[in-house]
Amino acid sequence: MDLSDFRREYTGRGLHREDLNEDPIRQFETWFRQATELEFHEPNAMSLATVDPKGRPLLRTVLLKYFDTAGFVFFTNYESRKAQHIAENPNVSLLFPWITLERQVIVQGRAEKISAAESLKYFISRPRDSQLGAWVSQQSSVVSSRKLLMQKLHEVTEKFRDGEIPLPSFWGGFRVVPETIEFWQGGPARLHDRFLYEKSDKGWAVERLSP
Repeated sequence: MDLSDFRREYTGRGLHREDLNEDPIRQFETWFRQATELEFHEPNAMSLATVDPKGRPLLRTVLLKYFDTAGFVFFTNYESRKAQHIAENPNVSLLFPWITLERQVIVQGRAEKISAAESLKYFISRPRDSQLGAWVSQQSSVVSSRKLLMQKLHEVTEKFRDGEIPLPSFWGGFRVVPETIEFWQGGPARLHDRFLYEKSDKGWAVERLSP
């Protein structure tokens, strides 16, 4: 299939240096709120890129659960493929593809485990079905059938029927501590606006990048 003529023109709302917050986390918060107000579908969905021990990159979509000046937090099985990659190489990248808003945000940084207490705080806020699912899925491992998963779900449901569901030792959060954050705004004639924030000992520096 030839997609060479498959294109659309961006509206060119523009992004100017004087409109940017000096703190990229605050700028991200502004864009995230706007995406939410405009009812963008799952604005917290982000692509997470890791690298395996052979140097091969791998992408998957995960959900951002909260963020602050310390970084961007998501949760997973600590025995999953992504967690194994992070254990070998904590350098990761995040992409927020807010395409219908003609925007995207790219974060580069290092992923690190959050504390068990922090993971527990989030875990107990999850719906009970999601808590059970964390116990059932040995994420990224080969499973012979969905029937086996449902059988495990039944067993776990019975096990914890009469009490609270504890935090699995193999489940928790990662925080991506940002080193660079890029904001991209689509523009006419493919002259997009791109601004890169880069962290140093002196704080955040921001530069305009050529599209």
